[in-house]
Amino acid sequence: MKHTTVHDCQIIDIRKYTDSRGYLSVIEGGIDVPFDIKRIYYLYMVPEAARGAHAHKDLKQLLVATSGSVDITLDDGHEKKTFHLDRPWKGLLVVPGLWRDLDNFSGGTVLMCLASEHYEATDYIRDYEEFLKYKGL
Repeated sequence: MKHTTVHDCQIIDIRKYTDSRGYLSVIEGGIDVPFDIKRIYYLYMVPEAARGAHAHKDLKQLLVATSGSVDITLDDGHEKKTFHLDRPWKGLLVVPGLWRDLDNFSGGTVLMCLASEHYEATDYIRDYEEFLKYKGL
C-alpha cells in the first residue's frame, strides 16, 4: 500500500432511510465498505486541538461525522487533499499509506471510525519523516 494516493480516497454515500420517526443509516462491512469491519471507535468532546498526525500501513477506514463537522487532511507525500465531513449519511473512505490530520472540529462533533483491523500498534507511523521513508520519498 505504499503507492496509495489521496485520489484513492473518496466520500461515499451511506444508505439512509427516513419516515415520520426520523432517519436511520446503515453501514455493512463488505457491502457498503470494501472491507470487513473489525473495530469501531469514535472521537468526541475534542478540545480545540488537532487529532490524527499519523499514517497506517494496512488499516482501511471509513470515517463518519455522526454529529457536527470536522476537516480531514490526507497526505500521500506528494499531494494533500482536505475533506470536510458534516453529514451523517456521508463517509470518507481512507486507504492505507496516507498521513492524516484531523482538525476544525465543531462543538459537539462525534467522529465515528469503522476500521478493517483490530488495533495493532505496529501498524501506526507516528513520525512524518518515517512516513516519507515508508513511501520511498
